Amino acid sequence: MRLDKFLSQQLEISRAIAARELRAKKVTVNGEVVREGSFKLLPEHEVEYEGNLLQMQSGPRYFMLNKPQGYVCSTDDPDHPTILYFIEEPMAWKLHAAGRLDIDTTGLVLMTDDGQWSHRITSPRHHCDKTYRVTLESPIADDVAAQFTAGIQLHGEKNLTKPAVLEIVTPHEVLLTISEGRYHQVKRMFAAAGNHVVALHREAIGSIALDAELAPGEYRPLTDEEIASIGLPDEIKQLK
Repeated sequence: MRLDKFLSQQLEISRAIAARELRAKKVTVNGEVVREGSFKLLPEHEVEYEGNLLQMQSGPRYFMLNKPQGYVCSTDDPDHPTILYFIEEPMAWKLHAAGRLDIDTTGLVLMTDDGQWSHRITSPRHHCDKTYRVTLESPIADDVAAQFTAGIQLHGEKNLTKPAVLEIVTPHEVLLTISEGRYHQVKRMFAAAGNHVVALHREAIGSIALDAELAPGEYRPLTDEEIASIGLPDEIKQLK
């Protein structure tokens, strides 16, 4: 990669401004001042800007975030703060949420710049389970678990929801595991069953559970085992 392109991405500045910073002798490569934007960077090069090391990205990245209320999962929103506010990584703007949460829903968000990997989570074809802790306004009725297993008719939808697993924790709190991602699905399922969701918190995606050590707004890289648990889409596997 050219040095000026690398600086532009890392510092989120234009190529013209990167060239100006290079001419001002603010950039070193392996301790030596470099002023030419055309300089070709290699993986072993260490680039510093004003004495601060800039990390060269190599390969896709995978993180889990404990999303607090009040933030949207898009990378750019003119009206609301986004989850990128919490991500202190080089070129964080290249990351996206693999399965979004509503602005008022909290909990596990997986972030990556690997489109094939996130497709495995979000594509309806692959039925990746998501588990939510749901706080309800009214006590849960005895027959709701059976209704969710059979499938719920959502307002305005043609097909029933796919079978879901409901575990009652208390009369007002349940764990719900679904394999779809319809619009506001969890809230609409309970509304169809005559109840109202007061709070919604995602605890797991597939076998990846939210790290109990992460406070709201904190994140960490996924482990190799967590990354591998999602796998690749079937159509990608067939090409390998």
